[in-house]
Amino acid sequence: MASPDLHSSWLSAAGESVSGCFNINMEGMNSSDVLHVLESPASSMSYHSSIPKPPPFPDRTFRTNHKRISGCSSVPKEILDSWDRLFKEGYGSDVYIITDGKSYIPAHFNVLSIASPVLQNLLQQSKVKNGIRYIKILGAPFEAVYAFIRFLYSSRFEEEEMKKFILHLLVLSHSYSVPSLKRICIHFLEQGWLAKENVVDVLQLARICDSPRLSFICVRMVVKDFKSVSSTEGWKVMKRTNPALEQELVESVIEADSRKQERLRKLEEKKVYLQLYEAMEALLHICRDGCRTIGPRDKVLKGTQITCNFPACKGLENLVRHFSNCKTRVPGGCVHCKRMWQLLELHSRMCNEPDSCKVPLCRHFKEKMQQQTKKDETRWKLLVGKVVAAKGKLGPF
Repeated sequence: MASPDLHSSWLSAAGESVSGCFNINMEGMNSSDVLHVLESPASSMSYHSSIPKPPPFPDRTFRTNHKRISGCSSVPKEILDSWDRLFKEGYGSDVYIITDGKSYIPAHFNVLSIASPVLQNLLQQSKVKNGIRYIKILGAPFEAVYAFIRFLYSSRFEEEEMKKFILHLLVLSHSYSVPSLKRICIHFLEQGWLAKENVVDVLQLARICDSPRLSFICVRMVVKDFKSVSSTEGWKVMKRTNPALEQELVESVIEADSRKQERLRKLEEKKVYLQLYEAMEALLHICRDGCRTIGPRDKVLKGTQITCNFPACKGLENLVRHFSNCKTRVPGGCVHCKRMWQLLELHSRMCNEPDSCKVPLCRHFKEKMQQQTKKDETRWKLLVGKVVAAKGKLGPF
């Protein structure tokens, strides 16, 4: 099996008078080191039947801490130091790893074979010369290969080297099937080492290295900051070498923008329905109880100093005043009056007690419903349904 080459190209909505229905008082009116991500293998243990089972964990906190501790390495520092020293000194090495620039790294057949099944296969197929086996790991800097082989011995790395060669180490860990190192590389990238300068390169490598979550994070970052990312050198290289990916990312940006616009449209639509619901409450309040300087003739007005709990009441007061005094007041003749006609009809369609209702024209619009077309009736029913539902749907769509 040939050694996989690792190249630097990865980086890169009747005229019935209502003037006598309201008592309008004009006084007082105003104009308006690192986190551990290695998982230790679970050990299997058998217990003698005479030994009782351990008691359950006392609480959830202990259980969480236990899981976190069990996921950490419990190898003594002295052991790791010994393995690190074995690698660095190359004592008794029987493998030479040739890298770019004809540099080589001494290593041990047994260690590499246990750490990586891919390296094991390469070593078994390699020829032995003077008791030494030779394999090549090309396409990555010497320092990246050195850090990779060191990790196979002691699971150690320098954070500075990791940050510098993170993309090389990601590909090496995937190519040579070292999942523990691959998890660390992905962890660092996901937790803050992604930037607009490298996100395109990381995205391409994430797909090559079968890392769907990292790929998703990269796409989300590109969509979020498309203007900055599309001006980087990595984007320009990707545009030349992988135009299909560029098209996919552009379409993702367009789709995300469309979803954003649709969310904003629905939010605005929902605000309108909520305002209509509040207007219905305020209209019923004015016609039944009276409010401040406006209300039915059988009610004593409370005065301007009393605070009203209906948000739409003030605006509706002004609309009612205009509607009561407007000389045009025919549907379609005056914009403000047309709006009042629509509010009165909407109330009528939502009202369940037209015979005792004090809102003007309520019964009139109930009778008018029977003369409307099926299309108009369907449209009004849809509007009523959305207005009624708006009060209970204050959260985002």
